[in-house]
Amino acid sequence: MSRAVQELTAALIARRSLTPDDAGCQELLIERLAPLGFTCETLESGGVTNLWALRRGALPGPTVAFAGHTDVVPAGPLEQWHSDPFVATERSGRLYGRGASDMKTSIAAFVVALEELVAEWRGAGAEPAGSIALLITSDEEGPATDGTIRLVKMLRERGERIDYCIVGEPTSVHTLGDTIKNGRRGSLSGRLRVIGVQGHVAYPHLANNPIHALAPALAELAATTWDQGNAHFPPTSWQVSNLHAGTGATNVIPGEAVLDFNFRFSTASSAEELQQRVQDLLERHGVACELQWSLSGQPFLTPAGRLSAALIDAIREETGVIAELSTTGGTSDARFIATICKEVVEFGPPNDTIHMVNEHVELTFLGPLKNVYRRTLQTLLAP
Repeated sequence: MSRAVQELTAALIARRSLTPDDAGCQELLIERLAPLGFTCETLESGGVTNLWALRRGALPGPTVAFAGHTDVVPAGPLEQWHSDPFVATERSGRLYGRGASDMKTSIAAFVVALEELVAEWRGAGAEPAGSIALLITSDEEGPATDGTIRLVKMLRERGERIDYCIVGEPTSVHTLGDTIKNGRRGSLSGRLRVIGVQGHVAYPHLANNPIHALAPALAELAATTWDQGNAHFPPTSWQVSNLHAGTGATNVIPGEAVLDFNFRFSTASSAEELQQRVQDLLERHGVACELQWSLSGQPFLTPAGRLSAALIDAIREETGVIAELSTTGGTSDARFIATICKEVVEFGPPNDTIHMVNEHVELTFLGPLKNVYRRTLQTLLAP
């Protein structure tokens, strides 16, 4: 049945779903899910397409959800691709195309796993004890303001329960199944505008150089240890992403300097604490400035529980690999789902080519990935 996964993956890759355009991917998924007994709802917001699909079981039980995104990042320089990024191409045992790893293969594998399970249940005349849901968005690679966060808001208002959720992000590192993400760091960004007075470099007494004013504070910010991390997270990191100043002329003192920076922070610190520490540091250095903050995600952690145990067992049975729980990497939509679901993990194929030219997935991983999802569902929905 890996051929079925490959064919659905190829059909999804063929749809040029650049953020936030779903490009018909979710329509294709609805065509596959509706015959399985799923009730499918489309929620559109800000040019983003979201799908909530739910199949209620005949017996009371947990709701197990799969979350994913149909949008992809731009292909980049087409001349560097060895084949059309929006035509799934099989070559040397790999399937190439934008979204092959991130994350159209995971979506296809889960849908095919569902098709197999429903056919089995119908053949045996026995329904599972619980419900299955899918949360799919076309806004994960973008600002993520109209995607999964909107679905979560809708579900919260309805009082809809999710007990377990697997996000199909590409989490594996060296081989399929070696890594499961059971948490992520938070992301807090700041834009610091340092106010100076523009002037001629030959007359510095008539100007006020904002770069000079910023430099000591910047050095301390870069050298600061924000926390020590904890058993699940590495220490919080602070990084400069952009620094702009000057007119381009070599004889002009700039009138302002703009610094963009980002915290990736653990549960050992809060966003409020980090903001206050930065503000105190700037005041101590006497930096005349304006500071704007943007919090795009809180850190979250899913302790080892039934979901991670079921997934680890399924991976071991299917691949022989012993998966490790990890919280490394950037943010994902799991940060939104964690607000309404106690057990959220991420699992998918290797991530070594995501967002790269010639993104691909190993064909030998398609069948095992589908089977891992299937085994996990069977465990969680067992009576």
